[in-house]
Amino acid sequence: MTLKEKYADLLALGTKLKIKDGDVREEGGKLHIKGTAEYQLDKDMLWDKIKSYSGWENEIAADVKVAQTDLYGLHTVKSGDTLSKLSKQLLGNAKRYMEIFNLNKDILKDPNLIKVGQVLKLPKKS
Repeated sequence: MTLKEKYADLLALGTKLKIKDGDVREEGGKLHIKGTAEYQLDKDMLWDKIKSYSGWENEIAADVKVAQTDLYGLHTVKSGDTLSKLSKQLLGNAKRYMEIFNLNKDILKDPNLIKVGQVLKLPKKS
């Protein structure tokens, strides 16, 4: 099994996240991955997936840059999401929910009322 085959679902995630200028090659027993993620959130999601593999440290060399640094990323609201849940899950602190609300006042009128399908801007992680 080649490394590209072993990490096929990682490469599929890169495609799903729309990593631009992607370059994936096997060389010297490692899978070399390069590209540019739109936001830091996308880069973090890719790295979380990389680190989920046993032995990745010896098999993957990744260089992923970030195109837009003004936001942490975008999140499409799913059933069960709340601003505090998103804040805790994505920013590491549930108390930052008002930062998400304030950043999205153009589409949100109440921090307790978000709707499935809304695309929320996320503030930078601190």
